[in-house]
Amino acid sequence: MRRLPFAVLAASAALAGCASVPKPLVGDYAAVNPQQARDRHLPGERVRWGGEIIRVDPGANVTCFEILGRALADNARPSARDDSQGRFIACRKGFYDPEVFTRGREVTVAGRLDGSERRKVGEYDYLYPRVDADVVYLWPKRSAVVRYDPYPWSWDPF
Repeated sequence: MRRLPFAVLAASAALAGCASVPKPLVGDYAAVNPQQARDRHLPGERVRWGGEIIRVDPGANVTCFEILGRALADNARPSARDDSQGRFIACRKGFYDPEVFTRGREVTVAGRLDGSERRKVGEYDYLYPRVDADVVYLWPKRSAVVRYDPYPWSWDPF
């Protein structure tokens, strides 16, 4: 039997580590996204949703986040695509500084559905599913990836 070189095993372990879900976000959650939750009444259902922060509203004892929902990758991080799964509101006890949790930052929240709330998006009356969050996980900013093509004149079918 051939043994795999140590480098291959180490690389496999490193790649597997990249796709792991952060400990606070591990758990069993309903397979429903914010758009689907708008159409159904699911109070108390456990969800793990993520996306891009639109607005942060710190209150006296709670901070609420308005979030543009995005599909989650295998590691529970919101995808960087331009699609949307609908908007939602997530509220968590405590103070979350809007200068840290700024517009455009990626977050993943975990908690229970707690009804819905109507707010205006421009002139549109939008129904936001509301999450009573146990976890608000702020992801590090993505680093820019620069692709260098040593053969810019070559034909690449992909």
